[in-house]
Amino acid sequence: MDALDRKILTELQLDGRLTVTELAARVQLSVSPCHRRLRDLERAGAIRGYRAVVDPAAVGLDFEALVFATLRWEDRDTVTAFEEAVAAVPHVLQAQRLFGEPDYLLRIATTDLSAFQQLYDQRLARLPGVQRLTSTLVMKHVVDDRPLPE
Repeated sequence: MDALDRKILTELQLDGRLTVTELAARVQLSVSPCHRRLRDLERAGAIRGYRAVVDPAAVGLDFEALVFATLRWEDRDTVTAFEEAVAAVPHVLQAQRLFGEPDYLLRIATTDLSAFQQLYDQRLARLPGVQRLTSTLVMKHVVDDRPLPE
């Protein structure tokens, strides 16, 4: 991957709806080579897909919490069961396995505190292998959905 590929990736992260012609102009390349590079980046997996970025507040998901999960034990079956169960909870926007304690960080979006409490009590606290959950509320996004650095 060279500097031109990185420029293409940066431009697409800023605006994924660019046409190949617009993209080529922004990276100062003719259309055919730009299209070829774009296909190569897609095939190589550098570009995993294209999507709309939806504002959670615009669809009524104004309440966001970060939940730290510590498992009782970390054998393969427990980890697999926990991860599969987390993936099945639609309000979990992100789930990351961490080194050390806690074991996981979950980003949760709900309509309000009451909905979060219900999700916490009925789904999160019952996830397989959970020893402890600790949560904190998100006050404000300072940096959000930033493009990857070049």
